[in-house]
Parts: sequence; structure tokens; C-alpha cells
Amino acid sequence: MVNKITVDEQALAQRLMNYRREFHRYPESAWCEFFTTSRIAGLLQSQGYELFFSDAIIARNTIMGRDDANVIKAQERAISWGAELDHLAQMNGITGVGALLDTGRPGPVIALRFDIDAVDVMESQDDSHRPRFLGFASLAPGVAHACGHDAHAAIGLGIAESLAANKNALSGKIKLLFQPAEEGCRAGKAIAESGWLDDVDYFIAAHIGMNVPSGTLVCDPQHFLCSSKFDLHFKGKPAHAGIEPNAGRNALAAACTAVTQMLAIPRHRDGMTRVNVGQLHAGDGRNVIPANAVLMGETRGENRELNSYMYQQVEQIAQAAALMHGVKVDIKAQGEAIGLHNDQEMVELLGRLGPCSGFSEVVREKDFGASEDASYLVDRVQGNGGKAIYCLVGSDLTAGHHNGDFDIDESRMLPAVKLFLNAIEQLQSEVTDKEEVA
Repeated sequence: MVNKITVDEQALAQRLMNYRREFHRYPESAWCEFFTTSRIAGLLQSQGYELFFSDAIIARNTIMGRDDANVIKAQERAISWGAELDHLAQMNGITGVGALLDTGRPGPVIALRFDIDAVDVMESQDDSHRPRFLGFASLAPGVAHACGHDAHAAIGLGIAESLAANKNALSGKIKLLFQPAEEGCRAGKAIAESGWLDDVDYFIAAHIGMNVPSGTLVCDPQHFLCSSKFDLHFKGKPAHAGIEPNAGRNALAAACTAVTQMLAIPRHRDGMTRVNVGQLHAGDGRNVIPANAVLMGETRGENRELNSYMYQQVEQIAQAAALMHGVKVDIKAQGEAIGLHNDQEMVELLGRLGPCSGFSEVVREKDFGASEDASYLVDRVQGNGGKAIYCLVGSDLTAGHHNGDFDIDESRMLPAVKLFLNAIEQLQSEVTDKEEVA
């Protein structure tokens, strides 16, 4: 470590692995992370952190992509898994937890974010899949930690316990955000608008893997895409397909028209643009005119203007398809992400700290090429005068992200913890030095 924070690295590495495997066994989708939140909250509480739940960290009226029926089922499952009832009461239906370590000494406010949700993917049942043959595979059919957020949660807990154990050597305040609903970019905006990060001087977030090999740190990933996630609900009129097909209004036909036209939206000359339709659900039977159809899709763009161009095209196509087939359409926003740009002061800091934190190679830039919910958090911190960074922690993967065969190199969690602890200590030291000079 750089200066004062000391840890037993061998013992910490074992605990990181244990945490990660526990979360891997109990995966929960976006807005359903009740067991995960409870488990994290219990550990943080035992270490003396002040905890913040629900409306204290999330602006409820700006939540996107949350299904009440799924939330109720998730709470029941979390209880069966052992979630604490008092934690569930404090959550008040909203997952995620913020933690504050106040050293009682002057210094900067530093925040770190760790996303905790899983994805709706069936984990591999092959005996060669490591989580399966080692006994920590998903216990929730159709849900799996196939993106690495189990490792993120473990890294966050490793940092939390290290900071708590070294509290007397620290200054200022440290906020740890264990964020729900990153998948689909559903919670970042709501957390930003809660104001919980408005006093933050420095903000750090990261992702493990992302096609970066083990031992490599990417300090300044590029080309974060703005994105809009949406559901289109088409509502028509049912009718017998043989006796009176003319009496119906085919919602599925409208949705199919929308799909073909959305995929044909001209890409923009000014930069990268994307559109995708991921799911389409419709109909009740082969001999019934489909009265309802739900289309789930997303747009992306290299900047807000380009994403807005794509999304406006989607809106126009949805309305035109509905009009063409005599049905109604309701467009529901399900998630959003904006662009992300790192502060160069933070990029230089992590670049210096990478080698002494256990990274054998430090790369300044790599194309990210996707969207990230942390973008709203970074934007909020920077908008209030703070500095922020989002980096990539390399890990060899057994399969790509969101793939049922996905697994990480668990040895890469310890260098991530060391990097963030070193960054916290260095930032506190630099602020103290500036104050002494002043």
C-alpha cells in the first residue's frame, strides 16, 4: 500500500473470493436485490458505517424500469434466503444501500460506486462451468451474475472493511454506494437526482473484465454511448381470426411493422448510432387476432444529440405503425445513460498507482463502446465541482459478458481493492498538503 492503510492481503483475498461466490449463488435482477442489499448492509453495519436506504439515496419519482410484481416476488425470495426483516423495512421497496465513514477529521469527501445486480440469463449447466463444479452456481433459474457485479460487490466490501480497520489513519468522509439496477441503466439517474453525491469531491467507479486481460488497468476508457431503453405497448382489439378477422385490430402486426422500420433507421453521419429490439411478446392463441404486444428495445448514440436522433425516430415509427394498423401505442422509458468523460487529474492518479497496486500493465485508453449507468453519477459530481473517473479492471473471462458461461479471474479483485485504497489515501494526502501550503 502507498502509506498508512494496511491490510493482510492473503486473508483479504480469501474473503473477497468468499463474498463474490456468495453473491454469485444468490443473484437478483435490477430492483430485486433485496437479499444482496441486506447482506451488504449487515456487514457494513457491523463495521460502524452509517447506512442510507431508499429515498435517502434514490429519487423515487425518477425510477425507471421497475416492476412492482417482480419486486414483491423478490422480497419473498429474499426472506427465504435469509434477508433481515429490519433491512427490508428500511429499504421500503427500493434496493441498494449507501454507507458513510466519517473520520471526524477535516478532509475531502470521496465516493466509490459498486453495482450489485445480476442479469436475466440462464447460467450454464455444464459440469465444466467453474461455479457449477465448485458449488456456487446460481440458485435462481434464469438469473445469473454473468457480468461481474458479484465481484464489484465483493470489492466494495473488501474496501469497506479495510477502511473501517484503518479509520484512525484517514481523514475526511468516504461514501460507498452499492447501487441497484445498473443493468438497463435504470437507477443512475434516480440516485444522482437524490443529491446524495452532491458534496463529493472525488468519485471512482470501475468495471471488471470488459475484454481487458488479467493484470491490465485501463485508466481512461473512451466512447461511452448515450442510451435510451424503452418498451412499446401496442393495444389493439381481439377477434376470431377465421370468423371475423376484419373486426380485430392486430397489435402484433403493428409491433412487427415497428420492428422492421426501427432496424432500418438510417445511421447518422456524425457518429456512432445503434438500435436494437431485444424482445417482443404478443398474442393469446393462433386463431385470435393479437390484442396486445410489448416490444422491448434500446437506442444508443455517441453523444446525446445522436441518441436523441435515434430515439425520436423510434417514437415516430411507433406512432406511425400504430396508426397504420388502427391500434394504440404507449411508449414507456425503462432506462437512460448519458456520455461519460473522466477528469484527467484522476486518470493520471490511477496511472501512477496501477503498478504499485498489482497491475502489470497500465493502458491509458481503450474503446468502451457500450453504455454505463455511472454516467449520471459522474456527471452529477462533476457538475458540482468534483472530479470523477471510471476505469476498467482487467480479468480473463471464460465467456463474454451476459453469457451463461461467463466467469471471471477472481485473483483480479485484490488489485482493484488495493488500487482504490491507494487512490483514497493519495487523494486525502494531496488535499491535506494543499491545505497546509495555503
